[in-house]
Parts: sequence; C-alpha cells; structure tokens
Amino acid sequence: MSKRFQTTKKLLALALLTTLAAVPSCTQSRIADIESPAAVPPAFSTTGDAALPTRWWTALGDEMLDRLIEQAVRENFSLRTAWDRLEQAKAVARASGASLLPNVDGTAGASHTINDANGSRTGVTGISLGVTVSYEVDLWGRVRGTRDATRLDALASEENLRAAAMTLSSEVARTWVTLIEQEGQLRLLAEQVKTNEDYLKLITLRFRRGRVSATDVLQQKLLVESTKGERTQVDSAAAVLRHQLAVLIGKSPGGRTFSPPDQLPDLPPLPATGLPAEWIRRRPDIRAAELRVQAADRRFAAAVADRFPRLTLSARAETTAEEIRDLFDNWLASIAANLIAPLFDGDRRQAEADRTRAVVSERLNAYGQVVLTSLKEVEDALVQEARQREYVASLKRQLALSDQAKTQTRENYIKGTLDFTRYLTTLLSHQNLQRKTLRAAGQLVQYRINLYRALAGSWQLPRPPQARVAGPATRPVNDAQNPLQ
Repeated sequence: MSKRFQTTKKLLALALLTTLAAVPSCTQSRIADIESPAAVPPAFSTTGDAALPTRWWTALGDEMLDRLIEQAVRENFSLRTAWDRLEQAKAVARASGASLLPNVDGTAGASHTINDANGSRTGVTGISLGVTVSYEVDLWGRVRGTRDATRLDALASEENLRAAAMTLSSEVARTWVTLIEQEGQLRLLAEQVKTNEDYLKLITLRFRRGRVSATDVLQQKLLVESTKGERTQVDSAAAVLRHQLAVLIGKSPGGRTFSPPDQLPDLPPLPATGLPAEWIRRRPDIRAAELRVQAADRRFAAAVADRFPRLTLSARAETTAEEIRDLFDNWLASIAANLIAPLFDGDRRQAEADRTRAVVSERLNAYGQVVLTSLKEVEDALVQEARQREYVASLKRQLALSDQAKTQTRENYIKGTLDFTRYLTTLLSHQNLQRKTLRAAGQLVQYRINLYRALAGSWQLPRPPQARVAGPATRPVNDAQNPLQ
C-alpha cells in the first residue's frame, strides 16, 4: 500500500506541476498614485504653530470628552456597522484572489451492479477516486485586474471606516460642547430669573407706595414669566442633547447622566495647517475617493481584457478498481488546454468596457469634488474662527457697556427720573446680550472642532466584537411570516 500511495502522490504532483508550469507570475501589479483632478493650493490661507495631536480632541483638555469619544469609538453601533462592511469587503477580496490559484476538486464514487443472467445473479462492485485540477491562465490580466479592484475596494472600505470614526468623534465633541453651553445658559437664565424676581419685588414695593403704576408691575411680571419660559426651552434642548450623546456612545437615552463642566474649554493656540499636498494624504475620505478611482481603473482594465481569448489548463488523475486493495494499482492521468475566444456576443463586452470607462471618469470627478469640499472645510473653519473671535471680543465689550447702562438706568428709574419702559428695554437688552455672548463663545469652540476635524487624519481604532450571529434557521417559516404566500 505504501508503494501504491507513493505512486499516487507522484501522479498528482505531476498533474499539478504540469498545470502550474504554464502559469505566469501572479504578483500584484503596482498601482500608481492618482493625481488629484482638482487644483491643490501650495498653502492654506492661515496657519498656526501648535502641533495637532493624532487624537485631535485631546487638544481641548477635557478629560470627560476624552472618555466619551473613546467609548463612542468602541460601542457606537453605526461605527460597528462600518467595521462589518470592512469585513465583507475583505472577504470579497479574498474570494476574488482565489481565482489566481488552481482549483482542485476531489471525487469519489462507489457502485454495485447486479446482473441476472440465466437465472443466476452476479454482482460487480466498482470503486473510483479522482482529482481534477483546473486553472485559467491570466494572459491579459483580467483575473488580476478583478482581484486588484476588490482589494482596492477593501482598502477604500477601511478608509471609509476611519472617516466614519472621524465624523463620530467630531459629532460627540460638538454635542458635548453644545451641552456645556446649554447648561451654562440654564445657569445664566436661573440668575436672570432671580434678578427679575428681585426687581419685581422692588417695583411691587414702589407700587404699594404709590410711586409707580400697575403697568410697571405687570410688565415686570411678564419679564419674569418670559425668562422662565426661556429656561424651560433650554432645559428641553439640554435633555435632547443628553439623549443624543447617549446614543452616540452606544447607550440607551435616558439611562445615562452626564456632568458637563461649568465652563467651555479654553482654546489652545491655532494648529499648524501644514501643506495641502501632505494634508491630502492624511484625510481618510480623500484616500478612500482615490482608492475608488484606482479600483474603477482596474475594473476597466479587466473589462478590456475580457474581450480577448481565455486559456484554461486542466489536469485529471483517476483510479478505478473492483476492490479497495487494488484501488491504487491503475491510474489514468490526462492534461488538457482549452482556448476560448469570443466571436460574437452582441457587443456585450464592448458595452461593459465602455461602462467601466465611464465609471472611472465618474470616480475621478467624485475624487476632485471630495478634494475641493475638503479644502473648503479647512478654509471655512479658519475664516469662521478668526471672525468669531472678533465677534466674541465685540460682544464682551458690548456687555461691559450694557452692564454700565443697566446699572445707571436702574438708579435713574429708582430716583424717578426715568420711565419704566426705558429701564425695561435696557434690562432686556442686557440679558439678551449675556445669552448671546455665551452662545457665541460656544460657537467659537465649535469652529475650532470643525478645524480639527478638517485637518486631522486617522488613528488606530480598536476592533469591537462582532454581534452574536445565530446559526442558520432550521424552523420552517409559517404562512403568517412568509410575505410571498
């Protein structure tokens, strides 16, 4: 049996080596970087000196924000979905690459034939084993082109995952900063309600002494109620933000409490924007767009190659016997080569080549649009932050003047030298200016987050566990569950 087995191995090895001898090298072809179809400026309009950390949100110096983003990256369901799409793309790439390797199939069979001749029955048993090896010689690069395209798709999916993580981190940061600002608005409104109630007590006392009219009391009561109504609206918005933040970190809304700090984060110095040509290589969404162009280009090459003949090599080794002990004594080996050339297909292959060429053009245009949009994001964030700084500084100067005017108006009203309408207008203007200044300060931080998001690249992402998937269903679907019935 050992000698027979050695003979079998030699025959199979001979068949396999004969098939592979005609196979050209299957190394992955190098795909050059694609130049951006959109013009990239040599530098951004503004730059700073501070280094931008890979985990850009740490520059804000908020430890709670650091923990929230880390949790979101681990547990956000949308990001987990992006991980699953990446795994699908990798599996497709592996399956496509298998076409560059020989396909080996094994066969086994057994039969028993009963012959009834002259009233006597005789039985013949047949046992067979066989191995078939087939391979398509990739003469024109069609198989390699398809394989490269699926690999590039997988790489693009990986960049899409990183882009999704960047979007998620910025969304968490923006929601968190907005929550801090809304909590500050609640505290400010509480102070304003108390101030207005104190003024109401003073005006009511003056009314009882006959120094002011009932209209003044009613107007001040209206201001108190209006301020309380504003506080109710802001409290509702803050609750919605907490719900949104809980969902972003993968938790049920209402089941998690957040304790934002009392103050908005102090902005560090403006980050260095670097060179746009280098920045393009950092942005995962731009890299994904470029990879999609490359994948389309490889599919176009495969579609062109599909118009040429295909060469398929095959080898088969088979043994048959009536007894198992004789199974490896008789072998039959064969080698074949088939050349298939398209003669007439109704212009189907040419149409497919034209389609894939148009896809390449489409992806190039989309790539250029992504580059331009990304450049706009950086420039928008730079100019918005610069102008917002000026706006906040102006509001603070206005607030200082308004505080002086409010104090002076209050004193004149108490002295009776100023009517209530003038006093009420000044008070309302001052309180609105307080809320506007806080809102503008929060918007300044939002613009910095936008700048970080536009400039930053990607970082190492932790791989979350996949969702538990049950085995294939074994129970039949009843009529009520079957929509086809």
